[in-house]
Amino acid sequence: MNPLIATLGGKLTERWLNLLVLPGALFLGATAVGTTLGHRHWHDVGRLRARLDGLAARPALDRPGTAALLIALVLLAATAASLAARFLGGGIERYWLRHGRDPLSRARTARRARAWRARDARLDEAVARAHRTGAGPDGAVLVPGEVLARIQALTEARDRVSPREPVRPTWYGDRVQATADRLEAAYGVDLAALWPRLWLTLPEPAVRQIQSSHDSFAAAARLAAWAGAYAVLACWWWPAAPVAAGCAAVARSRARAGLDTLAELTEAAVDVHGRELAARVGLLPAETPGPLARETGDGMSELFRKAG
Repeated sequence: MNPLIATLGGKLTERWLNLLVLPGALFLGATAVGTTLGHRHWHDVGRLRARLDGLAARPALDRPGTAALLIALVLLAATAASLAARFLGGGIERYWLRHGRDPLSRARTARRARAWRARDARLDEAVARAHRTGAGPDGAVLVPGEVLARIQALTEARDRVSPREPVRPTWYGDRVQATADRLEAAYGVDLAALWPRLWLTLPEPAVRQIQSSHDSFAAAARLAAWAGAYAVLACWWWPAAPVAAGCAAVARSRARAGLDTLAELTEAAVDVHGRELAARVGLLPAETPGPLARETGDGMSELFRKAG
């Protein structure tokens, strides 16, 4: 039992250091350096060394109790900063996925919809031109490689705005909405009502994959929170600005990749395990072959919404 407790304690300590102490300590260190040097002396190492020497020469730091207390305070402050970043990251997640019914969000949705329609029109024009110029005598369409590359580039440019015509203020919200709409069109299921029940029936490998993709998205939101913190620090020490920009760029890239994977896995879970859930709630015989029928999906949605 003692080796097991020691192993678990070591793993918990390692996670605490990696997830809470180190990010917070790095930010606290940058804050201390930035507030000491400021904009004018941003690269003055001698000024920083003199400040450190002055602190080290104080008599109180020679006492072991004072040094231990100082270390404990630094650890607590670093942990508090990381917890604040996690809390802010949760808010950023909800902000990214919001429906956005306020005037500012509606204006942003309308602007994104106009951009999406403009890029979609260019894509349709390119596809139509390719069909006209590549039509052969037997009805086959032969499209040159450079034309296909242009069509692919236009498709990617449109999808960077949204995977569908925008109905939410952000790409993230539209990606989730596109998944829900496709599932509703294919199976008649209400994803919001279906998902909590389906989650309880998923096998362990599927749960781990989905949880991992969600954790990646959440980690990207926390990184965006750190980007905001470094942006605030840049008001006193400008070298924090490129750090904030780098964190923001990486957070955006990781958030898109993580949410895209999460949406794909969610849709796949319904494709693969939707019939199993229908059988468990008694809407289908367990041995019925074939894909999930729309009537069955409608029945599950009505059942799970507790519609009267």
